[in-house]
Amino acid sequence: MKNIAFIFGTRPEVIKLAPVILELKKYPEKYKVLIINTEQQKELSNQTLSYFGLKSDYNLDAMRDNQTLCGVQIRIMKALDEVFNKENIDAAIVQGDTMTVLCGALTSFYNKIPVLHVEAGLRSYNKFEPFPEEGIRQMVSRIADINFAPTEANKEALLKENIRRDTIHVVGNTVIDALSCLTKNVVEASRNFFISKGISDKNLVLITVHRRENHGTRLDNIIKAITYLAKKYSDFTFVIPVHPNPNVKSKIESAFSTYKNVKLLPPLEYPNLVYLMKHAHLILSDSGGIQEEAPAFGCPVVVLRYETERKEGIDAGVSVLAGADYNKIILESEKILSKDIKQTRLKVKNPYGDGLSACRIEKLIDKL
Repeated sequence: MKNIAFIFGTRPEVIKLAPVILELKKYPEKYKVLIINTEQQKELSNQTLSYFGLKSDYNLDAMRDNQTLCGVQIRIMKALDEVFNKENIDAAIVQGDTMTVLCGALTSFYNKIPVLHVEAGLRSYNKFEPFPEEGIRQMVSRIADINFAPTEANKEALLKENIRRDTIHVVGNTVIDALSCLTKNVVEASRNFFISKGISDKNLVLITVHRRENHGTRLDNIIKAITYLAKKYSDFTFVIPVHPNPNVKSKIESAFSTYKNVKLLPPLEYPNLVYLMKHAHLILSDSGGIQEEAPAFGCPVVVLRYETERKEGIDAGVSVLAGADYNKIILESEKILSKDIKQTRLKVKNPYGDGLSACRIEKLIDKL
């Protein structure tokens, strides 16, 4: 039996690692699963774990208000090192590009424990777009023993960086696996949730914005563009799950608190966010996960970033880059909002996966 540690701290990491955890748990004779939550997003990560019926073995409570990147890295690594000294770990699995990923990979490396990186090979090649995620991705690739790449393009990026070919395996993105966990009862509960908020599933625009590089002037430009759209398309409901980061929260609430057709909600549980993606006429977002999930529902996405490491969606015509450019956000949004939803629903194969990624990952772990 192998002791496999899953290290995560944010909601997207939970969503994307939960299918892999559940797959390994099917084989208790082969794996002992250890779940470590750094709680980089404390409430969101624990809330999402609960949805998948999972519970952490360790909660590290590593976050503080107004922390620096250096400060949180120090706390996470110190807390992880204490766990590693207590547990006999055979391999550590990290996912994506957060500070938790960097700390989990480094702590494993320092303890000479194999690092398995889920969602490896995503690149923008601009180290400040997104920041600090692009730098973290590239650093983790140098020390990962196994790279689970979502797409062939991700594999090619790793090969160009001289990552050993035999460490790279194209498996698809596990976020598509997670979507299959939505039962009819869960969907109905989500529908009732939005009815209670006075939100129907018609004429919806979903907006999420939180990325560090969009703080400050960029966020101001995005807010101005949303304000214009909300005024012009008054028959649409603009739903904004407000990120708890004070750099985002205060500005969003100040700008839209008086708009009747702009609904400001606290961070949504995973099923509720998926429900919105499924029914939205349009999505405006700087989220990486939403760029991957939206194609499953054919929903077009205006990406509020100047660079994306998920170029497959751009190439497939599912999403378009607008950054924080006021005019471009409006131009690309109006192309969609001016047409009936049946005309704008995209009928393309999701370039990010087929829902079988976790199964492929387990088979590779067992083999390797």
